[in-house]
Amino acid sequence: MRLRSLKKVDIGIIGGTGLAAMLEDAEHVRVGTPYGLPPPISISKINGTPVAFLPRHGVHHSVPPHMINYRANISALHELGVEQIIATNAVGAINSNFKPGNLVVPHDFIDFRSHTFYDSSPVTHVDLSQPYCPKIRFTLIENAKKYSNIWEKAVLACTKGPRLETPAEIRMFKQLGCDIVGMTGVPEAILARELEICYAPICFITNMAAGMQEKLTADEVTEVAKKVVPVLEQILRETVKNLPRERHCLCVQALKEARFRG
Repeated sequence: MRLRSLKKVDIGIIGGTGLAAMLEDAEHVRVGTPYGLPPPISISKINGTPVAFLPRHGVHHSVPPHMINYRANISALHELGVEQIIATNAVGAINSNFKPGNLVVPHDFIDFRSHTFYDSSPVTHVDLSQPYCPKIRFTLIENAKKYSNIWEKAVLACTKGPRLETPAEIRMFKQLGCDIVGMTGVPEAILARELEICYAPICFITNMAAGMQEKLTADEVTEVAKKVVPVLEQILRETVKNLPRERHCLCVQALKEARFRG
């Protein structure tokens, strides 16, 4: 299908392949970008609102974290007209108060794998004093409270992967003030801000981080995810339903004073 035949989609969801099932009668499209071809994007409606769902790891969860083409993913959603992105991320807990199965809406991050759209002129430095869109964060938190206990603040450490972290690395992250650790959330947040797209994630904890439990297996992560996904679906539905369409946050003017001009 040609991109120009599609109607504008205001809201995007980025997440794991298990969440795609929440979209009924979805139309699957491929959107070419200057950065490559992202996975097929599913376009459907949630409570009458058009939504574009992008499976971060591909349709069959075949793309490892360090090989995800983040620039293509965010660029494709931008091409579809997306102005607000809700993301879901699986993370490990560094804060001992957090437990597997808990939901977290982080408020800040420490980036160990930065990406940008601006490799050349004009030199661009987007402000991340408020890393995530406050409007989406608030809506996520308020709607999550209807279905689950939610941690409303956390600092996310984002690593490259695909390997898991060492106990020494987790001790370092803890000393730096991090509460959770993951491999996918931060590149998206930066790239979305660089395109003046509102972005905020809701994370689900699949395990205690290295050194806080004896070992971690992929099966363990999958089992926790299966239990959490139905709750996430309900939260996403409610968030899409209640998310204000008008944007008055600083995200919309992220580039206004970010560029050096010669």
